[in-house]
Amino acid sequence: MTTTAEGAPRAATPAGTVLPRLAQGTDPAVRALVPEGVCRTFRVLPYAVSEGTVLVAAADPGDPIVAEVVAEQVAGRTDRPVRLVKHTVNEVTAAIDAAHPSLPADVETPEGRRARLQLAQMLTRSGLVTTDQLRVAMLEHARTGDPLGDILVAHEAVPEDVLVAALSEIHQMQRVGLVDVEPDLELARRVPEPVAQRLRVLPVAEADGTVLLAVARPLDAEATAEVERALGLPVRPLLANRTDLDQLLQRVHAAHYADVATTGLMEARPESSAHVVISGTQKAVLVMALAATVICLAIWPTATLIGLVGLCSAIYLVVSVYKFRLTLRALGTHLETDVSEEEVAALDERRLPVYTILVPLYKEAGIVPRLVRDINALDYPRTRLDVKLLCEEDDTETVEKIRSMALPPHFSMVVVPDSQPKTKPKACNYGLQLATGTYCVIFDAEDRPDPDQLKKAIIAFDRVDPNVVCIQAKLNHFNQDQNLLTAWFANEYSMHFELVLPAMGASESPIPLGGTSNHFRTSVLRELGAWDPFNVTEDADLGIRLHREGYRTAMIDSTTLEEANSVVPNWIRQRSRWNKGYFQTWLVHMRNPAALLAQTGVRGFASFNLTMGSAFVLLMNPVFWALTTLYVLTQWGFIQQLFPGIVFYAASAMLFVGNFIFVYLNVAGSLQRGEFGITRTALLSPLYWGLMSWAAWKGFIQLFTNPFYWEKTEHGLDEAHG
Repeated sequence: MTTTAEGAPRAATPAGTVLPRLAQGTDPAVRALVPEGVCRTFRVLPYAVSEGTVLVAAADPGDPIVAEVVAEQVAGRTDRPVRLVKHTVNEVTAAIDAAHPSLPADVETPEGRRARLQLAQMLTRSGLVTTDQLRVAMLEHARTGDPLGDILVAHEAVPEDVLVAALSEIHQMQRVGLVDVEPDLELARRVPEPVAQRLRVLPVAEADGTVLLAVARPLDAEATAEVERALGLPVRPLLANRTDLDQLLQRVHAAHYADVATTGLMEARPESSAHVVISGTQKAVLVMALAATVICLAIWPTATLIGLVGLCSAIYLVVSVYKFRLTLRALGTHLETDVSEEEVAALDERRLPVYTILVPLYKEAGIVPRLVRDINALDYPRTRLDVKLLCEEDDTETVEKIRSMALPPHFSMVVVPDSQPKTKPKACNYGLQLATGTYCVIFDAEDRPDPDQLKKAIIAFDRVDPNVVCIQAKLNHFNQDQNLLTAWFANEYSMHFELVLPAMGASESPIPLGGTSNHFRTSVLRELGAWDPFNVTEDADLGIRLHREGYRTAMIDSTTLEEANSVVPNWIRQRSRWNKGYFQTWLVHMRNPAALLAQTGVRGFASFNLTMGSAFVLLMNPVFWALTTLYVLTQWGFIQQLFPGIVFYAASAMLFVGNFIFVYLNVAGSLQRGEFGITRTALLSPLYWGLMSWAAWKGFIQLFTNPFYWEKTEHGLDEAHG
């Protein structure tokens, strides 16, 4: 493709040829070759084809960036050459307005355009930004309408301090450094915390009846008036580094954030909090059940043991059949909310909301660079991202690592004060209070989400029923072929996220959420009280709570890859915590079974108990295995007496059907996902079941000895597979 401008050698146009003019009208098919945002940003408009050449009206055809951008845009849609034709600014602007009628909010104001061009000239003339960096940033501005300076900072073309200096000169505002500032807390807290966070402002001092106000960006008149009403005094805005301002705001309100993160749910909805492991009523029922069992054992020992064996066998079988039924419903179908690549490509990025990403970190300094790389690889404007890196106060290594990286302001380090319980949900509650996004999502440190996952979630939210407030993406592993344990883990995840959860979502059953890649409407999440900091499987609990409140969860066909634990002790730590959290969740929601039944219905009530019941089933495995092994080795007649008639058949069904179902589910999950390479490992999954039972017993014991202890799972053990 070639691009020429008016005034180029006349050989480009045969002698005597008169080019069509913009005033003669525009061809709709031709003007569609360049998107509206690019037309408005660069003041260009394709309007006609003459002698096989696309004519593009341009206010500044001699600008090399304009010529390059137009050529790139047209090349993506046609193979015709391009010619830039000089027109006046008013002619081009009027033609764009006629071709693309827009809301006033979508059109850049003359003042905004002047400031943008002034910033671009200032940065390029000083050599701080290259022509290529400016072109890329201008194109993103054309797509999103976001400030050019913020785009340059987000893509690390210039540091935040350089932008603040440039804005200071353009807007004739003084700057203030906040690194060593100790603000007057009484004055700083006079601006309500939500207002301070939304506007990114902080009063730092008062002088002669005027408040010195640190601001991240120049305020408009309405925002200034809002702050002055809160303070009751006039303000003098001072430009500050946005990252430094965010950190200072956190310090000012840290005590409030910590209190809400820890006690918010416990105080607002004590019946929904796991801060009490077993309620008084549950203790009474448990004591009476144990007493009745002991009495029955004393009077009718054999009959009682037979009854217990039969009951356990029945529970075991029902749980297995329930999962089998879910799998059959999902197998070979597509129950997720599907979003096509064409729909993602058609999104208007000017309409994209701010999206908060919460990333809990603890003792994971080594994985932070990869985490930053993967988040920056998301197909979402960085200026619309609000990434909260949630660190614990005593994790100085991770905190210092993040500080040393001097990340752009869409990454915000949040330091959670050191207090008990020290759990992931408490850190997420803390970060949620600082979230500015319309939507928010949890990603773990090692997660690698599909690049378009955020956009798919937004499209899904627009498509599903209004009561759907959570979109769960699928999880799987990037190191599934590392060893047998990681292959088993991947088989299990494929079964759970490809079959079981989609089937539960389609039947509107309560869904125990996965620990990551669950996307929420931020406002509703706050209304629900967010996560329970005392529940170590907070995701599953939250999924049940939102269902009880009348909300629903949907699945999308987008995957986040995690690191599967490749070492047995590390896997046991993680899985024992999950099982402990399942026990906690069952105990919390069964404090009032009648209320749970009324809120979820019979089907939801049964689904909840059968889903959470899988953790209790794992406790039974070693008991039955021990009885079977003992009988095979000793032929002890007493064991044979425990399995008379129907009990024997039920136990046999449990043994054969249960194991078959477990193997089948793992094979089916891998086949559904298309992971044929690890399908054969599912045939050995009964061995994996043994590890699961080991972890379940560890979690069950910890439920009474250390209920709120968060077993840390080490990440970054498989960097070679990254």
